[in-house]
This record gives sequence, C-alpha cells and structure tokens, in this order.
Amino acid sequence: MNVEQMYQEIILDHYQEKHNSGLREPFGAEVEQVNPTCGDEITLRVNLEGDKIADVSYDSEGCSISQASTSVMTDLVIGKPIEEAMSLYEYFREMMESQGEMAPDEDKLEDGIAFIGVAQFPGRVKCAMLGWSALRDAIARALSAQEKENK
Repeated sequence: MNVEQMYQEIILDHYQEKHNSGLREPFGAEVEQVNPTCGDEITLRVNLEGDKIADVSYDSEGCSISQASTSVMTDLVIGKPIEEAMSLYEYFREMMESQGEMAPDEDKLEDGIAFIGVAQFPGRVKCAMLGWSALRDAIARALSAQEKENK
C-alpha cells in the first residue's frame, strides 16, 4: 500500500467511525457553520475547563473530507491546552494552504497528515477546514462567555 492509499484509508476510517460525533453536554459554546460551496454543515460544541479543552462534540452533514477532518481534529485537541489547540489549528491551516507542498509533522498532526493530499485540491480545502474553523469560533465564544461570568 502506498502512502496516498494509506491516507485515503485514514480519511475513510474517520468518516465511517466519526470520533466524538453526537452533541454532548455540558458545553461552554455552540457554533454552526456551513460551507456554501458544497453544502457541508456542522454544529460544534466545546467545553473548556480553565485553559484546557475538556470536550468537543459535533453533529455534521457533508462530504467524507469535512467529517473525517472534524473527527481527527477532536482527537487532537480534547484534553489539550487552548493555546496548543490553536497552534494545531494554525499548523493544519498552513498545511491545507500549502497545495500539498508541505511535509507535515506526523508527531504533531497524527492522522491529520492524511489531509496533505486534500491540500492539492483548492476546492476541498474549505471542506477539511470546516470543523477546525468551527472549533476556533467556539473557543472564542466560550472564552468570551467565561470573561463575562468573571466580571
């Protein structure tokens, strides 16, 4: 099996068995996002405990790329400090914008490296970024809500 086939298999596995799928409580923020280009939709919840991401859950409809990418993202960020999760967001975004030219760090992205092939197709980058963008927005909302509570 070549690397490209292995990456396709990882994406298919995450699409068929979506990790952390299904909206859960408690949560500090919920966001909804749509990719108007292809119709992918996601509702994502994040629960923060201090400066850590305690949980991420979601409900989504769309292509295998958007759903698999969200599944991988949840595996990568749950239990991590917010700062580290945002660093992973930036690293994943950089990889997706590289048009497949970047050599991603497997230790950092784990199964997320499978999406380097997707990065070669600009029309699919938004699909892969949908869950990640929802996470970024949900964290911002949760932090804002925490700030208001602490005033």
